[in-house]
Amino acid sequence: MGVTVKIDFKNMLVNDRVKPYLFKARYGIEKESKRVDLSGDLAKTDHPKSISERDDHPYIQRDFSELQMEIITPVTETLEELFHYLAAIHDVAYRSMGKNEMLWPLSMPPGLPENEENIVIAKLKSVEDVQYREYLSHSYGRRIQMLCGVHFNFEFGDEFIQALFNAQSDMKEYRDFKTEIYLKATRNYLHYRWLFTYFYGASPSSEKNFFKEESLHGAVRSIRGSKYGYTNSDDVQVSYSSIQNYLSDLSSMVQKGLLSKEKEFYSPVRLRGGKHVSELADHGIKYIELRNIDLNPFEPYGISYEQAEFLHLFLLYLLWKDEGENCDEWVKMGSSYNDVVALEHPLEHTKFEKDAENIIDEMEQLVKILDLPISETLFVHLREMLMDPSKTLAGRLYKESEKSSQVQVATSIAKENYQKSWDKPYQLAGFTDMELSTQILMFDAIQKGIQVEVLDRHDQFLKLKLNDHVEYVKNGNMTSKDNYVSTLIMENKTVTKKILHQHGFRVPKGEEFQTIEHALRSYHLFSSKPIVVKPKTTNYGLGISIFKEGATYEDYHHAITLAFKEDNSILIEEFIKGTEYRFFVLHDQVLAVLLRVPANVIGDGKHTIEELVIHKNRDSLRGSDHRTPLERIQLGELENLMLKGQGYQFDSIPKKDEIIYLRENSNISTGGDSIDVTDQIPDDYKEIAVDAVGALGAEICGIDLIIEDTNVPATNKNAYGIIEANFNPSMYMHIYPYQGESRRLTMHIIHYLFPELLQTQST
Repeated sequence: MGVTVKIDFKNMLVNDRVKPYLFKARYGIEKESKRVDLSGDLAKTDHPKSISERDDHPYIQRDFSELQMEIITPVTETLEELFHYLAAIHDVAYRSMGKNEMLWPLSMPPGLPENEENIVIAKLKSVEDVQYREYLSHSYGRRIQMLCGVHFNFEFGDEFIQALFNAQSDMKEYRDFKTEIYLKATRNYLHYRWLFTYFYGASPSSEKNFFKEESLHGAVRSIRGSKYGYTNSDDVQVSYSSIQNYLSDLSSMVQKGLLSKEKEFYSPVRLRGGKHVSELADHGIKYIELRNIDLNPFEPYGISYEQAEFLHLFLLYLLWKDEGENCDEWVKMGSSYNDVVALEHPLEHTKFEKDAENIIDEMEQLVKILDLPISETLFVHLREMLMDPSKTLAGRLYKESEKSSQVQVATSIAKENYQKSWDKPYQLAGFTDMELSTQILMFDAIQKGIQVEVLDRHDQFLKLKLNDHVEYVKNGNMTSKDNYVSTLIMENKTVTKKILHQHGFRVPKGEEFQTIEHALRSYHLFSSKPIVVKPKTTNYGLGISIFKEGATYEDYHHAITLAFKEDNSILIEEFIKGTEYRFFVLHDQVLAVLLRVPANVIGDGKHTIEELVIHKNRDSLRGSDHRTPLERIQLGELENLMLKGQGYQFDSIPKKDEIIYLRENSNISTGGDSIDVTDQIPDDYKEIAVDAVGALGAEICGIDLIIEDTNVPATNKNAYGIIEANFNPSMYMHIYPYQGESRRLTMHIIHYLFPELLQTQST
């Protein structure tokens, strides 16, 4: 026991057939935080009801206490994707807690109750899990359970391990070889983990009632990472010399009553191979879980990208680095080194400074030898922290706390993170480049415990999974519930009109043109009539021109040219007088009705139209490319044409309170204002919308009705006109209207796709 298999990893790592796969890996993060109120005191509420309260929620769970929120990322193959998910899940957690709570940014808890029985154990549905927490409460006390940190799950890429395996001949079984890779990395990590504690330890002091009595004097680097943190008794000893010895020792600890079960072994590194420790014997080690990471208070998500990058490089280095002859003594030595470093003063140079310099030099040399893609600043920052301990995380936190107190610093940081998450509540951090309706759908899916995989970020293509139920969604609401033909029908405005007309619905009369020349030759047919010129298939109101009093030949020509820029076929239709409403229909039900006011500004008698537009565009709700609830108003050819018809130019100064419309079409995507009128629209018009969508064979549709007077029954002649049906209707404008009640359509979509969620809630 204690003697290990010796494999020459140094030569294998520099092998040209291995090098292409060196940075192939899979990552995951589990991060614990305590919920506090806006004053920085422990929250007194239960786990948020808006988050699915399943014990096995894939993203947001409770740890020991009802106040400990654990954020869990999916497994990713890049660090970029890992941090996108980490940011997104944090957004969901924050905005699910509500406006009166935030997440504490430190591993050490704020002031705890004097009576530790007042620390509430997580109210889980699993009786066994609650009983296990009660056992921990009796064995270790509830105070120590309030420590929080980050668990970094790391798996070397299969291609990398396979390349290493092919580059050697000492071991014949791939599974055994893979296990030995992780065992070596683990042994060396346990020996050298003091280096990570020096740089990134961040729990220098405790608040009231953490210790039963004053058992630690002065500030240190990491209480959590020291013997005062969450550790097993000294009697618990496990060998990492082989997987057989590791499992045998764990089993022995349980039989002796030193551990209640294998998962009570709180090593800084856990070997993972399945749901249960015993599965390691059959499946080998699949990945390792690094558990000695304090929350980084200076990062909104508790860990920085640079820290994660360091850990990956560090693990490669530890695979390359030779280890001691007796692995058990090697690991024990690392524990004593780590305790020394963890209990050093935050501003003190470490006792092992020379060793740390050598390790950094060796790591940097390894990067050059292997030509690894490491951030240029990584080694710069490591050397800065080594030369000046006040730049380490513990040093920074200690220095900041000297100006006031650790509690005040932590509360201030928590409020900054809180404000950042609530600043743009319509966005999902990590995915703000995606279309807004898709972001909101992802938020709702994460909140309800549906696994979200982004299949194609640019194309807004998602895979949603709840247990064994899988649904694919594109652009927020294009799903398997609508057949392909229905989508093609709605994409083609001519076909849409014909089908609706055949079913007895009123649609505008008009003609289709494939060339500018043909459209121009037909000018005399439309010159004196109110008309709409628009592309045949495009959405978002692009290329649409409206002439309520007819058009001059010049303006007609211009409008046709703009429409043909968006499509190779255009429609010229009669203009139906009235107000345009967007009805959102889902499965035979109108869920929202929106009045869209065309892009406009209100004069003040002082500023030009252009200046008024600039001012209105400063609203935080306005942006571009459908990433905000409202779009910025543009000043282009169509707007110039519209102003010209009213006798204005961009530099004109309208009178005070005069409303100047810059567009005829009322699309939100062209700068319009959205007003929810769902409750004001009579049911007979809603029935028209539902029946029209049914005629098109669709389940999800945004259908646009022109209604002159909603008080007139829909059955009256010419009471309405249907001008368009949209197979991918925008949802965000209903969820975040300019005025009126929010309609959470994305949640309706999720419940439509996963009706079992409603059944679970009802029980």
